Amino acid sequence: MEIENLSKEIRKKAFERKEPKTPEQVGASWYNDDLTYDGVAKTLFIILPTPGCAWALGDSGGCTMCSYVSDCTLEPIDTETILKIFHEHLSRHPIAEEEKISVKLFASGSFLNPYELPKEARDEILKTLVNLGNVSEIIVESRPEYICEEYLDEIFEIIGNTLFEVSIGLETSNDYTRLKKINKGFTKKDFENAVNLMQDLKERKNYNIKSKAYVFVKPILVSESQCIKEAVETAHYCESIGVDRLSFCPATIHSGTVIERFWRKGAYQPPWIWSCVEIINTVRDEISIPSLLDTSGFGSRRGPYNCKKCSKELKHIIIANNLTQSKIEYECDCKNEWLAEINNSDMNFSTVEIKHIQLY
Repeated sequence: MEIENLSKEIRKKAFERKEPKTPEQVGASWYNDDLTYDGVAKTLFIILPTPGCAWALGDSGGCTMCSYVSDCTLEPIDTETILKIFHEHLSRHPIAEEEKISVKLFASGSFLNPYELPKEARDEILKTLVNLGNVSEIIVESRPEYICEEYLDEIFEIIGNTLFEVSIGLETSNDYTRLKKINKGFTKKDFENAVNLMQDLKERKNYNIKSKAYVFVKPILVSESQCIKEAVETAHYCESIGVDRLSFCPATIHSGTVIERFWRKGAYQPPWIWSCVEIINTVRDEISIPSLLDTSGFGSRRGPYNCKKCSKELKHIIIANNLTQSKIEYECDCKNEWLAEINNSDMNFSTVEIKHIQLY
């Protein structure tokens, strides 16, 4: 497949240029207010040191927009080192002061993949969090192939009735976009099977488990108007199969990725912030489940953009409205430029499937 070959070639060059990071360099944490299932509460975010996403490290070349694997060690890490770094970051934040906190554990890949995060490390991390006594929910990320009953049984044996959310990078409900433009490597059916399993375990074993879908805004080879339509369609699809939360992730140009190659060739631009606002406002009108809009890279040269006048202000409004789940009300002169692009972006669109991408 053309996109897979291109991904592998670009990923290989990126690895050759970059020195793998040490576990200490990979580990990171921060602490702030976030929207939890019980409302706004303090949330601890921890990036665990791992070798990186197995999908990106394998023969696939990984997803066309993601470079997180380049910020990892690229080699397995022993449990003792992972736990040492985890406890160091845990001790940096005043989490004992809160009655309830949420904890988000990022592994730059799949928390449930024992190659990326050894079972011994995973279990000890979960035991530590539960023993704190004030952790009300734990959020992790995983590809659907690692969401299996065996792993979830092991986890709930440790965490009991603590809420456990698994976030999956569905990106889009359009299989062609996901497989041919994002190179995600799994189908909508695979995603549905993972969500259905979690729902089944909730009913059959009374697990306090939730699912979240990441929705990617504007993959390569998708126009500005198409990316809005596809994101909203994906939100409706997720609600229809019982997904509990949504998180929209507008494209930012990561180094050493296919999307960067397109961008450098003048064949791609990240979405307008107006497109992101249109998506989140429509979803909050039409969908009942909570929806978040990530603002990473907003207003930067490599991220979603409007004009210099409104990009920064809109970013702050979106962050605040993520907590209230209210719609975004804002106007700026540059909105007319965005509307012109929306109205004309599909003028030369072809329905012919892409056979070759001349980007070497």
